[in-house]
Amino acid sequence: MILRSSKPSPFGRKVKIGAVLCGIHLDIEWADTTDPTDSVRRQNPLGKIPVLLPEGGTPIFDSPVILEYLDGVAGGGVILPAPGPARIQALVGQALADGLMDAALLQVYEVRFRSEEQRTPAWIDNQAGKVARALKVLESAPPAKAATSSGIDVAEIATACALGYLDLRFEGGWRADHPALVDWLDAFAARVPAFEATRA
Repeated sequence: MILRSSKPSPFGRKVKIGAVLCGIHLDIEWADTTDPTDSVRRQNPLGKIPVLLPEGGTPIFDSPVILEYLDGVAGGGVILPAPGPARIQALVGQALADGLMDAALLQVYEVRFRSEEQRTPAWIDNQAGKVARALKVLESAPPAKAATSSGIDVAEIATACALGYLDLRFEGGWRADHPALVDWLDAFAARVPAFEATRA
């Protein structure tokens, strides 16, 4: 299977870590979402990454769907709990972390793709507020820690990738006010070598 992604993408990192935990090898093929000639726009009409290309199958996107697919290929119950309250909790945790990543990415894109006079401070502040509120919730209740890497679910993977992205693009400014999350991320990195291995 081929994963179309970019090296710094936190959503692509989610998939790479999930694949390792599921025992599935992925060939990584970098994509440029800003290039209109890149085939990623045919693989995902939205032109977004990540996209998984199963051998002989239809492209799968985006990261939550890809992780569900990989969990199924691995036999189920590896990174997604069985249907029930634990699964819903894991999916909600993933959605919170994904939303944090979306808001952080939008702040980066505002600076990268818009000139200074085009930027809207109120809009940037709105995205920053989403990140701050998500961090506050996660600080008060970090995802449950699995004792070993075999018990890690999509909420933990997504949260680790969200925090890693804040380290990459925002110089770890979140760390000073979120000591419980710092401890949680250190523990995750110790349990999941793929986290360090997928660092941009």
